[in-house]
Amino acid sequence: MGGAHRQRRKVVALLAVAAVAGGIGVLAYATHLLRRTELQTIDARFSIRGSHKPPSNIVFVAISLAAEQELEAHHLKSRSPLPRRYDAEVVDRLRGAGARAIAMDMEFTHETTPEQDDALIEAIGRAHGKVILGTVNVTRDGGTAIFGGAPALLREIGVRPSEVRLTLDTDGSVRRVAREYNHLGSLPVVAAEAMTGHKIAASTFEHGTLPIDYAGPSETFRSISYARVLKGEFPASLFRGKLAIVGASSPILQDLHATPTSGGTMPGPEIWANAAATLLQGVPLRGVPGWLDIGLIALLGCAVPLGSMRVRRWRSLLDAAGLAIVFTVATQIAFDSGRILAFVYPLLALALGTLGTLAVLYVGETIERARVHDLFARFVPADVVDQVVASAGDNLRLGAVERDCSVLFSDLRGFTSFSETQPAPRVIEVVNCYLNEMTEAILGAGGTLISYMGDGIMAVFGAPLAQSDHADRALAAATEMIGPRLERFNSWLAEQGHDHAFVMGVGINSGPVMAGNIGSEQRVEYTALGDTTNTASRLEGMTKGSGHMLFIADSTRERLHDPPDTLTLVGELEVRGRVAPVPVWTVVEPESARGEPADTPSGRMPSAPAPAAEPAEPEPQAGSGV
Repeated sequence: MGGAHRQRRKVVALLAVAAVAGGIGVLAYATHLLRRTELQTIDARFSIRGSHKPPSNIVFVAISLAAEQELEAHHLKSRSPLPRRYDAEVVDRLRGAGARAIAMDMEFTHETTPEQDDALIEAIGRAHGKVILGTVNVTRDGGTAIFGGAPALLREIGVRPSEVRLTLDTDGSVRRVAREYNHLGSLPVVAAEAMTGHKIAASTFEHGTLPIDYAGPSETFRSISYARVLKGEFPASLFRGKLAIVGASSPILQDLHATPTSGGTMPGPEIWANAAATLLQGVPLRGVPGWLDIGLIALLGCAVPLGSMRVRRWRSLLDAAGLAIVFTVATQIAFDSGRILAFVYPLLALALGTLGTLAVLYVGETIERARVHDLFARFVPADVVDQVVASAGDNLRLGAVERDCSVLFSDLRGFTSFSETQPAPRVIEVVNCYLNEMTEAILGAGGTLISYMGDGIMAVFGAPLAQSDHADRALAAATEMIGPRLERFNSWLAEQGHDHAFVMGVGINSGPVMAGNIGSEQRVEYTALGDTTNTASRLEGMTKGSGHMLFIADSTRERLHDPPDTLTLVGELEVRGRVAPVPVWTVVEPESARGEPADTPSGRMPSAPAPAAEPAEPEPQAGSGV
């Protein structure tokens, strides 16, 4: 399959991965599939940001266990709950201290005694509309049961009713505040309106709720004991122009709730203090528009697949890790700046895109390497195929390198004349038998089969993997080719009823060559180029009519680690393309290898009858077709 086709297939697969990763991320976001995990990341962002100074215009008046013990010590507490005349005294104290608004997170729906109830009602009336009373008992039309549910009374004394129903997330934590319940504003909303003197627009809230910008864990806001306020033991300026929130902080009263910053629990009134502060500060923390979250999900889902069209899979993994780190830092910076970005869903899309990309690249590369492995296995010895493929580049091409090698060319003499007298299927059968014998000799010696050229063969020793004994290997292969392999081939011909015996021509030259893959996207060939290759080809051609089947260049003889005793100098021969004559050697073939009469001079081909001369052949174009 052509390289262009493979690249197109890879691009299509990566585009599909990008679409699936982004689509799953957006779907998970739309269905809140990982909402609990997303909420936990908001807690982590609060923790990383740390506490900041709460606004000074809110004070928490805490009804704590210590406060109740203090009241008992002064014989001010006779029973539980606290007498309403104490609440009336506290309202008067706060009004007298100049509090702008007094929010009481306490339930006043049940009657106690006329004396106690009247004392509180009168104190609230004296506050002239500064008091906000909270309740969880709200009717469908926004009515309450405060002081028996008498709307006229509430209007007369200027009470601002509010609801104190907490908005819990799926994990039980309080991270958001609702604008209203059954048309009745929540305590922090009513308190903020009392402080500012104007209504808070509904558009301030996202789908009716708003993130609470917690200043820190429990006890971050300034607080004072209910008992000390009751006794008037506080600085004169403590409440001037401020919002006083009165409520329970004692665990016994069970008004404790989990929050993103508490690390445990926080009293309900202090949660309202944080919510009111969020509104009074202009809502410094809010979520980003949904389209931005979706855009980030799509972007991170596509980033790795689209960016990996021309890189390796491990680079994709590094890119994904880098993107995750950058996005995490950016999310925290955005949070510190008051914007809540979706975190889990974009990372989910990034993870899916990365895994899909790795799968595409790994599977594609594995398939391609298997294909190249199979192809090289036909031309390279089996024990070095894995090393050859492992040394290939990213595009599975062996890069061009200059290597000192031995190049071998061989040709079957007289085959053209033979083939003209035989039917085509028979010719193919004969040439396949011959090439099989010669290929086994080359691969057996550790050579690389570069190409078949009809009945001609080109092989190289010392590439693609370096071999210090490449000359010895080339000579061993040539000796086997013109000896037992040729004899076996001729014997097979005789068994098939042919009385024709072939001889060969083999040329070997050693020296530097440029070895590597060449070709187009449609076809790639491994080859060895250079003067060394040209000389080897010409030496093979010069064996015609020489009486020898093997010519070995002097450059090869010089590189032999173990020269055979049968090595014989033929002489210094003129080689086309070379300025000076080239010393050429041969080996004395055994009698059995030549198939010659006993009186034939050793090391030479039979002189009679000579094979029919073949037309001059063009120099072979080297290439394996890998």
